[in-house]
Amino acid sequence: MYTMMQVCRETDMTYQALKFYCNEGLVPNVKRDQNNRRIFDEHDVKWIKDLTCLKKCGMSIQEMKIYLALCLQGESTIHQRKEMLAQKRAALLDSIKELEGCVDYIDWKQGFYDDVLSGKRPYISNLIRLDDANSDGAE
Repeated sequence: MYTMMQVCRETDMTYQALKFYCNEGLVPNVKRDQNNRRIFDEHDVKWIKDLTCLKKCGMSIQEMKIYLALCLQGESTIHQRKEMLAQKRAALLDSIKELEGCVDYIDWKQGFYDDVLSGKRPYISNLIRLDDANSDGAE
């Protein structure tokens, strides 16, 4: 059995976050010790790790509650759960594409600055205008 603090260390979750998840009903079947403190078993810890991953995937608390309710219904809801996860996956892939575009911009900009610093090209800025003919969209 694990205490709240042990689960927090195991899952890299704050005490407040774990307490919030428990209070929101996202950790079903929470047990209590003789002092009425929450205690968790291996299944609980694995589920809390799942919740952490779902949050990182962009799932809201309400979506996690729906997902949990489906999980608690058993095998008959696997198709619905797969659909929820597929939607999150698609959204994550869209985010990855957007971030890759940002990385491409930074790589281009770093190359531009390298070329300016090495003397391969003149510094041109859209923000500092020496004359209107000197702009190629660099900044």
